Amino acid sequence: MRKGLYALSPLLVFIVMYLVTSIVAGDFYKVPITVAFMVSSMYAVVVSGGRPLRQRIDTFSRGAGTGQMMLMIWIFILAGAFANSAKMMGSIDATVTLALTLLPGQMLLAGLFLAACFISISVGTSVGTIVALTPIAAGIAQQTGSSIPMMTAVVVGGSFFGDNLSFISDTTIVATSTQGCRLSDKFRVNSFIVMPAAVVILLVYVFMGSGITSPQNLHEVELLKVVPYLVVLATAVFGMNVMAVLTIGILLTGMIGMANGAYDMFGWFTAMGDGILGMGELIIITMMAGGLLETIRQNGGIDAIIRLLTRHVSSKRGAELAIAALVSLVNICTANNTVAILTVGGIAKQIGDRYGVDNRKCASILDTFSCTMQGIIPYGAQLLMAAGLAAINPISIVPYLYYTLAVGIAATLSILFRYPRRYS
Repeated sequence: MRKGLYALSPLLVFIVMYLVTSIVAGDFYKVPITVAFMVSSMYAVVVSGGRPLRQRIDTFSRGAGTGQMMLMIWIFILAGAFANSAKMMGSIDATVTLALTLLPGQMLLAGLFLAACFISISVGTSVGTIVALTPIAAGIAQQTGSSIPMMTAVVVGGSFFGDNLSFISDTTIVATSTQGCRLSDKFRVNSFIVMPAAVVILLVYVFMGSGITSPQNLHEVELLKVVPYLVVLATAVFGMNVMAVLTIGILLTGMIGMANGAYDMFGWFTAMGDGILGMGELIIITMMAGGLLETIRQNGGIDAIIRLLTRHVSSKRGAELAIAALVSLVNICTANNTVAILTVGGIAKQIGDRYGVDNRKCASILDTFSCTMQGIIPYGAQLLMAAGLAAINPISIVPYLYYTLAVGIAATLSILFRYPRRYS
């Protein structure tokens, strides 16, 4: 047990190196997150004793280059190419102008949140929603003088609404399959827990938006330039793979941009290249995080968490709290909510069966807490992607993640106060 907990020490090094140092300095840009990951990664390799150095480096490299990591990197590359080529042809500005024209200023926050909720529940993925809406949110923030991190957080929060509830979300599918229950039943339980939180946060955004005013003398909307985003949103809603969606978006920006003279073919290539380079830090962070977390897993860190949390369970409420803590901590260690559910799903089923936890409630706990944790860790794919597209620090988004925090509170209360009653 002691060895397993020691295996988690690289995470502590990262927290001290990045979070604590930045808080003390009063500036989250003081310590580059890449340096914090580099130091903690080097430490992880060094303390993985008992094996030759080459094997330890191979373990790290294997985690950095998994299929899941490479898929994320491909999405980052395509997102960077699309976002910058769209920006250079004026697509983002035109879409922002359209949004400001259609929505009164006081409804911008609520409208953006509803759009993110609708798209995410349609496509079942938070990343696809963030890719589609974050550049628009950042543009609206600049035009209205609002906080870019706050606007970005609205999109991130709404994106997890669908990630948690959608029937085609991978977290929903994995949670229900590991617990042996139907998607519809898990949706019903989840709805009782998260819908009140969503309504409360929507009202909060309506209230917060009362101070936002749309800028006067807006330019005329150039609808042709809006087409790439409309197509990206439409194809995403119809469930097309996010990589195919982004590829179509890139091609459209090229054709429309060259047709209206925004750039020639080489200018389009340059715009895409600059966008890809702009994702460089994000890609490096993703790979180092993958390697670091694989090293922790290989050294028994995750197994130690599982054993520690299941030692003192003695009641149904305690079993549910243990499952919630288990999936949350494993999510912190894997930075992937689907992988976290897969890792602890079988153990959660055993705990649930032993203490009489309804398998539908268990599936809901796994999905809700993993999405909550994934939505607030600054090194998760969602916050990294949003920060990269908005050109801000991922830490700056965290204080504004009202929806993900509200869902975590609602889920905790559902365990403590035994609701929904029928499933508790």
